[in-house]
Amino acid sequence: LDRDFRLVHLKDSLAQKIDYHYHEFDKLVIFLGGKVTYVVEGVTYFLKPWDIVLIQHNLIHRPIIHAEEPYERAVLWLGRDWIAQRSDPGEPLDACLDKSREQGFHLLRTGEEGRLGYARSIQQLEEALRSEEFGAHRMADTLCQQLLIQVNRDFLRANTAPNETDSYHLDPKMEEILRYIAANLEGDLSVDALAARFYMSRYYLMHRFKEITGYTVHQYTVQKRLLRAGELIREGVPVMKAAEQAGFPEYSTFLRAFQNTFHTSPKNFR
Repeated sequence: LDRDFRLVHLKDSLAQKIDYHYHEFDKLVIFLGGKVTYVVEGVTYFLKPWDIVLIQHNLIHRPIIHAEEPYERAVLWLGRDWIAQRSDPGEPLDACLDKSREQGFHLLRTGEEGRLGYARSIQQLEEALRSEEFGAHRMADTLCQQLLIQVNRDFLRANTAPNETDSYHLDPKMEEILRYIAANLEGDLSVDALAARFYMSRYYLMHRFKEITGYTVHQYTVQKRLLRAGELIREGVPVMKAAEQAGFPEYSTFLRAFQNTFHTSPKNFR
């Protein structure tokens, strides 16, 4: 992301296949039409028009697009520095994203009245971004903040995941394993260790984990450790200490994996 934020409004009929991926910026996907399911960290969401998917930085996700109907969505990319600069003490503009990660639930389903408000906000933001009038940049900046404030209010007010069984699907055991991995990056996260801890066969764990996340257990844990190391390095933690805290016992292994993933050295990454 080469700017503070970016809004794109897309509609296409190609059911393109998008692999699992992640971003260093935050993202809101406002679903407008089509037939799409969205997978975020192993939870599958069955989208309805005007659903909003909240995807915080470094969360692994992908849309599954079905060809029956054109896929329309507005996608808002949000720079993390911009969010921090626009936030007030005690009221961070990414509170909804933090909450969604904490709950392991990333969907905001809007009511009829809310949809009209979001439609108006998106239209106004699009117009401001296209405008060359005086103060257009400031206006767009303000409108983006207003949109994010509304998402925060609606998501934080909802507080818990909805009871609608048609809105999402998760595998409780896999969710438990993903949460365990996130909280124990420094520990033993091998297939054997996880299988023993969660009382399942090694084969089933490997098969189900790949089915749910799109990654092998090893690939997933390495990516999460690298992302954690990157966060620590940006916070000023010395590189070797960041590697250790992220779960890499050998610095040479960390350095090679880091450069392969980020295509730069840890020093340049900072």
